[in-house]
Amino acid sequence: MHTPLLPTPTPTPGEVATVRAARRLNRAAGMIAVSVLADSAMEHYRGAFHNKAMWTPIVSAALAVAVSVHGQTDRRFGAHCGRDLVYAAAGLTGVIGTGFHLYNITKKPGGLCWQNLFYAAPIGAPAALSLSGLMGFLSERVRDNRPGMPPKVAGYSAGRAVAALTGLSLLGTVGEAGLLHFRGAYHNPFMLLPVTVPPVAAGLLANASIGNSRVRRHFTRWWLRATTFMGIVGVAFHAYGVSRNMGGWRNWRQTAFTGPPLPAPPSFSGLALAGLAALGLLEDHPDD
Repeated sequence: MHTPLLPTPTPTPGEVATVRAARRLNRAAGMIAVSVLADSAMEHYRGAFHNKAMWTPIVSAALAVAVSVHGQTDRRFGAHCGRDLVYAAAGLTGVIGTGFHLYNITKKPGGLCWQNLFYAAPIGAPAALSLSGLMGFLSERVRDNRPGMPPKVAGYSAGRAVAALTGLSLLGTVGEAGLLHFRGAYHNPFMLLPVTVPPVAAGLLANASIGNSRVRRHFTRWWLRATTFMGIVGVAFHAYGVSRNMGGWRNWRQTAFTGPPLPAPPSFSGLALAGLAALGLLEDHPDD
């Protein structure tokens, strides 16, 4: 006697949308982690890894990339313990790294001055790893909601929470870009883009986090896509900046380290992708 097979329940649109948003956040976390991995590897290689702790962000970022890829391919509900641990470690590593970089700056002659902020360990760079961990943490919280229920993060609408936190993260990233582009005296007008486009995106996300969730925010979605594109094109601009140094790419062993950091701009792209995930959550699960 054969037991009849039970039909597999078809997921509701809300269920599909929740997992889709979680996977988008995994993608955002992974893009930021790739940026941190390449940037920290280059900068710490330039520092000859004189402190063994300089390997920590490289290992942490590599693990964050791996679990982000895993999350991107995972279509199941429920937070994954392994991914949660890696994302938490990435967040903590970024906080500790910021402390190390701040100490590195203050111990130099002159202490906390413009000269040291420009040329000592970049004070905002480790925070990008924390942002990767934050986006990954949010992806697991979105995924951890009961199927068919409006997704929540710490009791708040998931879409609103992700929009608010992503907007704040964008402003923090703007601070680091603004400092380094100020060092470059904004000699190229395109250097204004990272300090003008992302703040507008942050403001639009802040508005989405407190506004009517039933409004279709086409302009906000378009602006976030433009921010994503800006982060990718920023790599090309930085590559051009490297080529303008003495020896250009023929002397890449030196100019790639002294020129604008090639891996830095995609952090904006990763956060913009997280903002698009937030808009998707708001549109799929309006709470007004």
